[in-house]
Amino acid sequence: MKKKVLSTLLATAMVASLLAGCGSQAAAPAADAAAPAATEEAAPAEEAAPADEAPAEEAAPAGDEGKILNIYCWNEEFKSRLTDHYPGYEEVDGTTGKIGDVEVKWNITPSENNAYQNNLDAALLKQADASADEKIDLFLVEADYALKYVDTDYTEAVSDFGLTDADLAEQYDYTKKIVTDSNGVLKGVSWQACPAIMFYNREIAKEVLGSDEADKVQEQVKDWAAFKATADKLKDAGYQACSSVNDTFRVYSNNVSSKWVDGDKINIDKNIENWVNDSKALVDAGEAGTHDLWSDDWSKGFFKDGKVFAYFGPAWFINFCMSCDQEGSVGIDGGWGATVGPQPFFWGGTWICGATGTDNATLVGDIMKTMTCNADVMKEIVQKDDDFANNKKAMAEMAASDYTSKVLGGINPLPMYMEGAEKIDLSNLSAYDQGCNESFQNSMKDYFLGNATYEEALDTFYKSVVEKYPELTY
Repeated sequence: MKKKVLSTLLATAMVASLLAGCGSQAAAPAADAAAPAATEEAAPAEEAAPADEAPAEEAAPAGDEGKILNIYCWNEEFKSRLTDHYPGYEEVDGTTGKIGDVEVKWNITPSENNAYQNNLDAALLKQADASADEKIDLFLVEADYALKYVDTDYTEAVSDFGLTDADLAEQYDYTKKIVTDSNGVLKGVSWQACPAIMFYNREIAKEVLGSDEADKVQEQVKDWAAFKATADKLKDAGYQACSSVNDTFRVYSNNVSSKWVDGDKINIDKNIENWVNDSKALVDAGEAGTHDLWSDDWSKGFFKDGKVFAYFGPAWFINFCMSCDQEGSVGIDGGWGATVGPQPFFWGGTWICGATGTDNATLVGDIMKTMTCNADVMKEIVQKDDDFANNKKAMAEMAASDYTSKVLGGINPLPMYMEGAEKIDLSNLSAYDQGCNESFQNSMKDYFLGNATYEEALDTFYKSVVEKYPELTY
């Protein structure tokens, strides 16, 4: 794909997203974008150091490289990881750091209303003509829209930054497939894998279910029929099964048997229909709300007086969403338990992409390798951040260790995550996932609340998707 064509597509996508004003949807992908199908990464010419080798005392960029490293992201997650775990990184202030004699500039734009992607798109369109100090060096992407960027010439193969097949051997396969372009070239790497589980309030479990032990709770949420029966018990005791039906959406959408788009036609998978039917039953019974994720009402269940039994999420959900460091929260005293739940699934993740045109290729490559391939750094991330790291060998060692999660009442959740990570199936991933996932949840809210029929809500969904992606039909 030629850069001129890509520029036109990105510009069109940006205009469309601004006109649509549809929350944090992904801008329209290139018309020829497809789910990554290849799993082989190109091997670079030179062999790098072993993946589990300890990082150097301080990473020094090549002398002929740029003096400003521009990083684009949507929140503080990667910044905190780099600050805490990359050797030699020094924080200057909230938007600036130092690595050796290189100044690190953080361009952080929140994802709301598609602002991050709009900002990134605008900068990428100017990349070829930007001065060295203004060029994007690396940027972060999420799973739902990764393909929009990796399947273009605006991202470089990780092999061009010195990463070898040996470096990447311990990473979970699905984390590589998500950022593999349609030509089979790996364009990004991640320090985390995101198999997800069900977190449950231990005190509520003991009161209503008679036990807070994971195997006993799992038996009562082992499938969606069992989950609904348990929701009935919870309601009778004055609790909600989950804060919002949007909490369960990813569990269903990760277990579909078809893609959101078949050819150019929008497709509603049977398991998405199951989510609608099951969610309607929960809402009608008063056993779950319809709150938007991340809203204040949705977050109330993270606190002891919130009366919410379960949330669903991966390891990052604990660290960034559950308010476990706040007084009165369930997690501050280890009040959450964990079990697989009705279906295994995964959610999200953050990938590092090297931008074409960077004048800091050596430093970008070292950041990628240190932060995603070094087993010691992976273990540090788990121990300090309760994250689940993208290294099978390191996670196996820690699963057999005395590592425990304080938030989860002193259990070691890593075996549970590891089992889920091996089952992640990306065969139904598409470039339209973010737009369809979010639009569908938004459109169904009126149906759940009784303000629209299912057919009316579905028609709203179709129209909103076609407005964002004019190449699609229904």
